[in-house]
Amino acid sequence: MDKFMQAAIDEAREGMEHNHGGPFGAIIVRDGKIVSRSHNEVLLTNDPTAHAEVLAIRKASEILENFDLSDCEIYTSSQPCPMCLAAIYWSRIKKVYFGTNKEDVAVIGFDDSRFYKLIRGEEDKNPLEIVNIDRKECLGLLREWEEKSDKKMY
Repeated sequence: MDKFMQAAIDEAREGMEHNHGGPFGAIIVRDGKIVSRSHNEVLLTNDPTAHAEVLAIRKASEILENFDLSDCEIYTSSQPCPMCLAAIYWSRIKKVYFGTNKEDVAVIGFDDSRFYKLIRGEEDKNPLEIVNIDRKECLGLLREWEEKSDKKMY
């Protein structure tokens, strides 16, 4: 058993036992050392984005004082959902180790298949109404950003 995956499992169990959320844990590792660890806290915080991977990324970024985690890896007890995968991409983590897959968690009620279908454009009815308004005014923000002399790209 990989020691970092065991740490992710232990973290998931900790959250599960305290009813913080589902059976999910994540560990961020850099240079063979654990930087951060977290478990699902959706129920604890009433925050639908409080998934283990997102929280572990937030903690690692705070600890390392950097949004760029390209020198880190993530170990997660289950395959990241689309939201967590996007957070992993944004943080520039280069490698993901995961335990159970999306089919395994769907069996116990954590079914992300609709999200995958929506992303691929395979869902007939999108439950979200998306409306583009006030583009001209919002483009002004983009121009301001472009002209900002002290901006830092991420």
